Amino acid sequence: MAQRDKKRHRGTRVNVELNFEKRYRLVREVIETIVLTLLMFMVIRLAVQNFNIDGMSMEPSLHNGELILVDKWSYLFHAPQRGDVVVFVAPRTPSQDYIKRIIGLPGDVITIQGTAVFVDGVKLNETYVDPARQGNPYAFKTISNLVVPPNEYWVMGDNRAGSCDSRAFGFVPRQNIIGRAALVYWPLGQGNDGLLPNYSSVFAAVHQSNTPAVQGNGPPVNFSAC
Repeated sequence: MAQRDKKRHRGTRVNVELNFEKRYRLVREVIETIVLTLLMFMVIRLAVQNFNIDGMSMEPSLHNGELILVDKWSYLFHAPQRGDVVVFVAPRTPSQDYIKRIIGLPGDVITIQGTAVFVDGVKLNETYVDPARQGNPYAFKTISNLVVPPNEYWVMGDNRAGSCDSRAFGFVPRQNIIGRAALVYWPLGQGNDGLLPNYSSVFAAVHQSNTPAVQGNGPPVNFSAC
């Protein structure tokens, strides 16, 4: 009888140990899953960010109310390029984020004559600008042979008649750039969903060997918030 009770006690202890080990493994798996999920979330947040288009300054490329994904990862490995559409902290109103297209890189010389834009003396054939939305509400400013400073960029909206951009507020510092607009994901069926087109060909003639050198010696320009 005593031996039977001893075996029963030993069996109970084994069952308790097995149950504890099962519960321990379950808790560990739950914790590992939570930690892995948090790490993946942090990595994704560091790499991409969603952004809501508010306004029509990038028509026809981007429409008011659309949701896009912003690539924050690529610029860790290379500098922004002409033609990139970027989201950035507005230089003179840091509480707001803007979205525009990069036209001039550091060292580029910018001239605007009416609606024509020149980079280092090359007139751009801006196929992303809708002729119906072409315009220059800042024509009263003389923007001629304006040199883009180091670590800064000249940006403009595709809707030239209705965009507050570098013509108004001046250059955008590199540290203000959040990332490159990469993908329109909502709503669908607007004619522009998916990856944003690459317009680097618009700037292909800039800095070519047959392009005459341009010296930046234009008059100063007064910039202000929109």
